[in-house]
Amino acid sequence: MKMKIHQQIHDWSYHFLLDAGVSHELAPYLNVLILAASALLSMWLLAIISRTVANFVFGQIAGKTRTQLDNYLLNNKVITYLSRLVPFLFIVNVLPVIFTRFPEYQGPVKHLTDIYLVLWMVWIFKAILNSIRDYLKTKDAYRDKPLDSFVQVLVILAWLVAAVVLFSILTGKSVTTFLTAMGAASAIILLIFKDTILGFVASIQVSANDMVRIGDWITMEKYGADGDVVEINLATVKVQNFDKTITTIPTYYLISDSFKNWRGMQQAGGRRIKRSVKIKVSSIRYLTEEDIEKFSRISLISEYLKTKGAELRAYNQMINGDTRLPINGRHFTNIGVYRKYIDAYIKANEHLHKGMTMMARQLEPSITGIPIELYVFTNDVRWENYEHIMADLFDHLLAAVSYFDLEVFEMPNSGDVRHLAGSVRPSDLGGGAVSGE
Repeated sequence: MKMKIHQQIHDWSYHFLLDAGVSHELAPYLNVLILAASALLSMWLLAIISRTVANFVFGQIAGKTRTQLDNYLLNNKVITYLSRLVPFLFIVNVLPVIFTRFPEYQGPVKHLTDIYLVLWMVWIFKAILNSIRDYLKTKDAYRDKPLDSFVQVLVILAWLVAAVVLFSILTGKSVTTFLTAMGAASAIILLIFKDTILGFVASIQVSANDMVRIGDWITMEKYGADGDVVEINLATVKVQNFDKTITTIPTYYLISDSFKNWRGMQQAGGRRIKRSVKIKVSSIRYLTEEDIEKFSRISLISEYLKTKGAELRAYNQMINGDTRLPINGRHFTNIGVYRKYIDAYIKANEHLHKGMTMMARQLEPSITGIPIELYVFTNDVRWENYEHIMADLFDHLLAAVSYFDLEVFEMPNSGDVRHLAGSVRPSDLGGGAVSGE
């Protein structure tokens, strides 16, 4: 019945051309052109109508639902791709009418429609995946996951399957034949797609080991990356640096090179301060009773000086040494009291994390003095606030050094050298003026 309808349509247009005076030799070809043009025009009109109706109807439905998934399906043109099924079915049914007198062309044209069908299915699959990805990004549980990598992997697999099917369509060979040929050329394929394969493996490892999430602050000095991860896909990781530039790092390098992820610091709620005040060695001395009385006016260490002083006096009496020499027995030093002051100060500071390590320790002396290192954590991990807290902390500690009769070591500058040279008289160098001949 279907063939009779096709034949009737073709015969009607063919005889119409003959009645219009077209020759028998030209009529079949002209008939094909007219039918093809009419079919293409009809297909174009059907595509516009079906797309408009489908988007309108689905848009009305999406506006009344609570979920946002249907909105993403609309935005990623899933409905538009689905609406193309109408003109596709139309052209498939019309082709036998067009090529009724040229059956030898129906095979190649059928191959073209099959190719379009395969591509159409891949486009729909990709659009659906993009819609699901965009929807999951709105959920807190998936917002920091490398969804782009997973989507790209699935799309690549879809294109590989499509390539196999297209090969079978174009060559008429079975899928098994194609896969056998691919196995023979696997070395070349691995070489061509090396970066893609490495990126695919790296994406899986990064996700499975939870090494990096979107929004993490990472530092990778080798590639100039110091900022927040804004995108993770199959081939690259995009990092927006704090100067608002974008650094692109191959995903594979996240597992082949070292990098620093600051997520642990942000989750712990404390950011480390590890900085030293370097004390000039020549300013270190034992304290006298007058010094102790003066330092006792400093409220943070007054109780310490009282308690520790009693302990030192009891020890010195026990050993019965000559305490007129401070080296005999145990005595306060100005650097030791300063270190205890720092301990008391950081414990009283409201901007430091009390649940993490808090200490002031003395490091090994060097040519730049004796470092008194502060090892604490701020209770605010935001960069700007962290810098302010650290600056305020060391502003106070550096200013407090002089109250303990200590000096901070610093290299002499040109002004110091000129001042020293100006204070030296010729007589200090071992003689008077030297006369020349």
